[in-house]
Amino acid sequence: MIHWIALLISCCCLNGAAGESPQLERIKRCQTRCSQGLSCKTRPDYWFPPACKDPAEGLNITSVIHNVSVSTVMKCEDKQKCRLHLKIHTVVQLMDSVSGVSICTSSAGMMTKCQIVQFTKASRRSMSGLLVTVENDYTEVSPNQHLQVIVKTVPSYCGITWVSNYRTPVCSHEDLRKNVPECITGKLSYTASPEKKELAVSVSDMLQGYNYNLRLCLKDFICSGTGASTVIKKEEPLKTAVLQYSRPLPCLCIEGWSSFIDAPRVQVCPFKDRQDELWFGITFDPLEEALIWEPACPVAAVACLCEKREDGACVDLPDSSQKVSRQKITFAKVDPHPQLCMKFTVGSQSWTQCPFADGIKVWDVIVSRDHGHEELQILSRVTAKFSVGPWGTSAESPVNQTTYAILVDVEKQKPVDLQLRGKQCNFCQQVKRVDVKYAATVVHCTKRCMSKSSSPTPPYDLTRIILPAAACLSGIIIVTLVLWLLLRVYRSRKGRTGVCLSEKTDANVFDVQTQLPVSRRAFTTSEAKSGNNEKANLLLN
Repeated sequence: MIHWIALLISCCCLNGAAGESPQLERIKRCQTRCSQGLSCKTRPDYWFPPACKDPAEGLNITSVIHNVSVSTVMKCEDKQKCRLHLKIHTVVQLMDSVSGVSICTSSAGMMTKCQIVQFTKASRRSMSGLLVTVENDYTEVSPNQHLQVIVKTVPSYCGITWVSNYRTPVCSHEDLRKNVPECITGKLSYTASPEKKELAVSVSDMLQGYNYNLRLCLKDFICSGTGASTVIKKEEPLKTAVLQYSRPLPCLCIEGWSSFIDAPRVQVCPFKDRQDELWFGITFDPLEEALIWEPACPVAAVACLCEKREDGACVDLPDSSQKVSRQKITFAKVDPHPQLCMKFTVGSQSWTQCPFADGIKVWDVIVSRDHGHEELQILSRVTAKFSVGPWGTSAESPVNQTTYAILVDVEKQKPVDLQLRGKQCNFCQQVKRVDVKYAATVVHCTKRCMSKSSSPTPPYDLTRIILPAAACLSGIIIVTLVLWLLLRVYRSRKGRTGVCLSEKTDANVFDVQTQLPVSRRAFTTSEAKSGNNEKANLLLN
């Protein structure tokens, strides 16, 4: 029972020592202290200590060593010139077989340091059987040092050893940051000017006697500098500097440290809550048709592709989610359409970026109206293959969107007609590239048809009848005019031939008449005149 109580007290003391107490205990000098009346002195332990002995009957750890505690104390020579020491306190029961206590400390990569607290024979005899206290603070330690502490009897008895692990306070402890040189980083305060993209930095509580360095860096496992550092001279009364930045990233930090080797550093991150600045820098490789994004800061997020709808919602595309940490992510075979976006999710928050929203469309659905019907064409800047099919239903044109879908090959800069002439009103088509892995779906719906009461447009398209009829009538008129002209030419030529023959006949008749008697001549002349009149009538007819 005593053993478990001792361990419990020890653990409580160790936890308290390792925590960040407001102020560490101060000591003026290193020493070993024993109970009043007990004479003791300290000496180094052997380099090669002898092997342990078998304990006498009734001799065990609980009967000899009690209430061991370990803590860190501070020894200061001046302001900002303090050192850490390990203070070990234990209670020992004096007996003839125990002449002292051995205290050892060890850490990774360092030699074990041991000291023996030796009791004089006179003290042991006079105080035999009593519980006495022993304290030792000679061992110097460093901040955040992991140690193994061993307490055993002198001489060493097998099985009578107290062992525990201990960690010294870290440099973030307020007392260490002010007084221990290897922990003094200085305090940084800043004023941000977003318009000028400047940070005005002030330094206080910096290590005296040294210059001070300032820079901007991107924080990850280490803080990688974004440019040259600025030096504040130790002689300058005002410890200020102005730093320029390009983007207010959440991992952009101000880093400061004193100008000596392995000096501790302090970082302050002014924009740690600006996660919205992370989702920029999306690039597209047109040759590989790949969408690429690399985080500027480490972030635990999920990135996926989504399709932007008219209501502003972005619907995730199947099988497009990728976890984001530090490495860049790539989405291969992507259709660069304005509706295709990238969504980033951190916890319950989401951000959407549409890299193609303001760019030139690689392909588009062209709409035109022809005689009351809408004509749809696909025009693409690259050779691609598309799936075209019905989408949605309506009361006036009940179309099942799974009825059919056709594949259309479109060559570069050669529009392809979708041939929707004659489709019913309020009809929707969905068009999507199928030669890529990730693509947006474009939906186009025809306008609702107008009724007779709302528009004077007749229910039938008469232009389809009038235009062909007018063309036929024009052809008939042209043919008739050509035939009429040919007929006139023909009649004109025939009339000239008949007049020549008539004149020749009249001359012959005159000659005959001159040779006939007078009585006969008159008759003949009258007949000739009658004959000439008939010929003239024939020609006129």
